[in-house]
Amino acid sequence: MHHLHRRDRQPARRAARPPRRAATVTITGADIVLVGYFSAGQRDFQALMDEAATELAARGARVVGQVVQRRGVSRGGARKMSQPLSRRTVLSHGKIHEAAAACAHADADAAVFLWPLTERQRQALTTLLGRPAIGLAEALIAN
Repeated sequence: MHHLHRRDRQPARRAARPPRRAATVTITGADIVLVGYFSAGQRDFQALMDEAATELAARGARVVGQVVQRRGVSRGGARKMSQPLSRRTVLSHGKIHEAAAACAHADADAAVFLWPLTERQRQALTTLLGRPAIGLAEALIAN
C-alpha cells in the first residue's frame, strides 16, 4: 500500500465564496456613537465632529456618544502621523475599549466612523464593538 507524501498530495480546492457585503444599517431612528480620528495639528476636530453629528441628526439619527482618537500629541505619535494606529482597526487598543464602553453604556445601535472603512476594518470593528461599524459616507448615502 502506497502512502502519499505531503508533496504528492493535491492541495484542497476551496469553493470560491462571494465577497461578504456589509449589513446595511438604517440610521433613521438609530442611536449612534460617533468616532473620529484626527492629528494633533488639526485644531478644528470638534467642529468636524459636530458637523457629522448634525448631518446624522438631519437623517433621523440620535448621536448618543462621541469618541475622539488624537494622533501626534506625543513625540512618538508625531513620527507616525501618516500611518493608522492599527491597520485592522485604525484606532489604538485603548480607544477601541473606550468606544465599546460608550456603545454599551448608551446601548447604541451602531458606531459611525468619520473616515471610510475597508471591509476588513468594518468586520473587525463590528466584532470588537458588538454592533455594526460603518463609515460616515456610507451611513449618509444609505439613508
